[in-house]
Formats: sequence, C-alpha cells, structure tokens
Amino acid sequence: MEKPSFVLREITLRPRSFTEMNLLLGVDIQNPNRFDLTLKSFEYTIYLNNKKIGRGCLEKEILIPSSSIIRVQMPVVTKLKDWGRNLKTIITGDELPYKIEGKTDIKIAFVYRSFPFSKEGHINLKNLIIL
Repeated sequence: MEKPSFVLREITLRPRSFTEMNLLLGVDIQNPNRFDLTLKSFEYTIYLNNKKIGRGCLEKEILIPSSSIIRVQMPVVTKLKDWGRNLKTIITGDELPYKIEGKTDIKIAFVYRSFPFSKEGHINLKNLIIL
C-alpha cells in the first residue's frame, strides 16, 4: 500500500473576532492505490513561513476512491497574533511557503493503519480568498 499524498491548493480567510480568524484549507488528497481508502481520523498542524499558525482535525470519515484525487476542506481556528510576518507576505507576496503535518488513521477493508504525514510546498496567493 502506498501512502496518500496531500497538497494545499487554496486558503479561505474569514475573520471570527478581533483576535481570531477561521481558515478553511482546500487540500487535495491523492490515493495512488488501486483500492479505496477511508480516512477514519485526520489531525493536522499548519505552518506558514515556518511559523505554526494553527491546528485542526476532521470529525468525519473521508472516502478516497482508488487512483483518484479529492479536495477536502480542512478547518483551522487561528489567533491573529500567531500570524506575525505572514500578513505582510500575504499583502505583498506572490507565494507563501507552507507545511502541513499530522497523522491519519486509514481503513483498508477491515484493517486500520495509522500514518504520520508531512508535506511542504508553496501556495500561490492568487488562491487566497478573504471573506
């Protein structure tokens, strides 16, 4: 079995209060296997510009069909004080380095396996939506 891969494609920012912001991360999850995978749990931490800005988890199961990619919306509540220089980068930059790490429990038929994951990359700030 090959591990699924994760790529951050979009970030939606929604102010929650004067000190907090809701993020919705659009993450593509690829299942490279010839069989379906079910993510039973999914915990993650997001870093922007090497600075931790928040954590989250998905409360529902996610079915990833064989040899396919699906986009999952991953919520994160973050404190504005944790953004630091990221706000300046968002306003003036074109790309933002990110890292997503965490663990997921995967069900394959009747077997459960736990996998840690880590993915680094750059997101184009044209894929940033502010509501």
